[in-house]
Amino acid sequence: MQITSQIGLRQAIAQCQDCYDDSSAAQYRRDRGVPQGGMAVIVQVQIQGQFSGVAFSRDPTSGETETVAIEGLPGPATNVVSGKVTPERYLVRVPSEGQPQTTDLAIKGEIGQIPPGLIRQVAVVVREIEAHYHGVPQDMEWTYDGQTLWILQTRPITTLLPIWTRRIAAEVIPGAIRPLTWSINNPLTSGVWSELFRQILGQRSQPFTVHDLATLHYGHAYFNATLLGQLFRQMGLPAESLEFLIRGASMGRPSLVGILKTLPGLLRLAGQEWTLAAKFRREHQTSFAPLLKSLVETPATQLTLEDALARIDRLLSILRRVTFFSILAPISAALRQKLWRVEDTDLDTTVLPETAALRSLHELTIRHSETITQLTSQTDRLGWQDFNPAFSLELEDFLAQYGYLSEVETDISIPTWREDPQPVWALLQTLSNPNAEATPQKTQPKKQNWTAHIVQKRLRIKGQVAQVYSQLLAELRYTFLAVEQQAIAQGILQQTGDIFFLKLSEIREWIAQPTPTLKTKLSNQVATRKHEFELSQTLPGVPTVVYGSPPPLSIVKDTFSRSAGAYNGIGASPGVIEGTVRVMRSLRQIPSDLSRQTILVVPYTDAGWSPILAQVGGIVAEVGGRLSHGAIVAREYGIPAVMDIAQATQRLKDGQRVRVDGYRGIVEIL
Repeated sequence: MQITSQIGLRQAIAQCQDCYDDSSAAQYRRDRGVPQGGMAVIVQVQIQGQFSGVAFSRDPTSGETETVAIEGLPGPATNVVSGKVTPERYLVRVPSEGQPQTTDLAIKGEIGQIPPGLIRQVAVVVREIEAHYHGVPQDMEWTYDGQTLWILQTRPITTLLPIWTRRIAAEVIPGAIRPLTWSINNPLTSGVWSELFRQILGQRSQPFTVHDLATLHYGHAYFNATLLGQLFRQMGLPAESLEFLIRGASMGRPSLVGILKTLPGLLRLAGQEWTLAAKFRREHQTSFAPLLKSLVETPATQLTLEDALARIDRLLSILRRVTFFSILAPISAALRQKLWRVEDTDLDTTVLPETAALRSLHELTIRHSETITQLTSQTDRLGWQDFNPAFSLELEDFLAQYGYLSEVETDISIPTWREDPQPVWALLQTLSNPNAEATPQKTQPKKQNWTAHIVQKRLRIKGQVAQVYSQLLAELRYTFLAVEQQAIAQGILQQTGDIFFLKLSEIREWIAQPTPTLKTKLSNQVATRKHEFELSQTLPGVPTVVYGSPPPLSIVKDTFSRSAGAYNGIGASPGVIEGTVRVMRSLRQIPSDLSRQTILVVPYTDAGWSPILAQVGGIVAEVGGRLSHGAIVAREYGIPAVMDIAQATQRLKDGQRVRVDGYRGIVEIL
């Protein structure tokens, strides 16, 4: 620094090169296996900084995911990095979505000598650099010479890696997750994804386990966005490719060079996609359907513990194969729809189980509206089976056909409709309400052209796969419930539902060696996990993204008040509507005053939400895409919907007036 002569420059270069042989530098290379070599010295014109400092694109100390941390002082950058002077420190909230306006950014910290406009400019630039490096948080050194903001250097903040995201995981299992569900779903889902990546990348695939790909934070599922981004970029695809395939999000341009390197693997995957329908039908005929038939013929309640465990293993073995179809079929349908440019409205979604169930119930209400109205007026509906034999028979037939569905179809800890038909009854009440206007728009699918027909065939396979997958999960649940009854009889568990707070490995251990010590240990484990789960259910919200190790939720919560504005998401159902916000975080708290003027704001949507969604004028969800259940229901009823508004249940408040634009995916506060 401050070199003004040729002699001084030669001396400075020599000093830099001498540092290469310093004992600490040599030890550093030995520790990291860096071979001996040379060192180049870069000579640059020195910038005469009026203000200088460092900026962290994500605050590494507080863990606030939308906060930029900035430190700076008047003068050159050496003043800040010397450690001899206490710098001015600021926190700037920069929303992750959209293009932030510099003048709108809130600054936390007492304004000192650094101009507020410069602070905001630094915050925006460091986020732009983060985006350039695929979302990896950056530690940036900067200086300002009075006219230009100069970036001196930038490097990743390694303590904030890997990046964990809820965006995709919330599509698989929304809400808090019990241990048994996670110990089954994670190996199934992550295992199939791991195998797909290995097939495509071959020897170029980096080794990783299912636990590297997904984990639990705050009792909720997160995918490793850093690892997924690396894998997709290896394939020559943008890091956000998975979100595009699963949720219908936007995607950048692929890399032609990367795709050529991965072409053999991609061709193998294309071959699997091409034969997907034939392969599924063959396996359904030879394996899936016979298994489901045999399970119905032999109820799990008749099995010993050992036989029940054998049934569980058999189900899991088949589920591994069905999971492959459950992942590839939606991707295949999404790719074909994008390739042939087929609109959602050109497709008949009644081939999907939850939509078919909704349509079937609607037809039931048309035939028995008077009976349902009379039953609704009764305070005690325990005897509804005897009220109208014809209605009762049809409802029993419905439960026999769709009773495997539940509020969260991928979560075996949630009762099915067959066990608890209350959601079905609520939906019947909604559909029969003449004031609710809750009737599907389409009574007959419109005539399709040849491109829509191609996509429709894939959508039909997707529906068939979803049905088999949900039926197998329901049978798995029934088997665990049978095991649970024996555990309750032995005093290991206390009540129905406790078994879902054990992991599969723990259940195996108990059945193999039911020692008194193990029984006590498992009983205590259940009590502890139930308490933790109850806490996770009471959380107002969890962060969409976690950087590195998750900070305490008390730190994660918003510390700045948000100004009114617009939030960008995914337009899932067309239409524009203005209405009043009603936040609903779970199905346990159903408002009684929903109407077509209500904009319902929810954390997620699944089959159990149908009775609620059908009553409102607009839907805003924290997670989901155009293919999520809420989007399908919204389109079925002609309700504008926007998905993927992060932390919407916290950002939007009851009573606010908003405009929901389902065409552009925008929610605007009025």
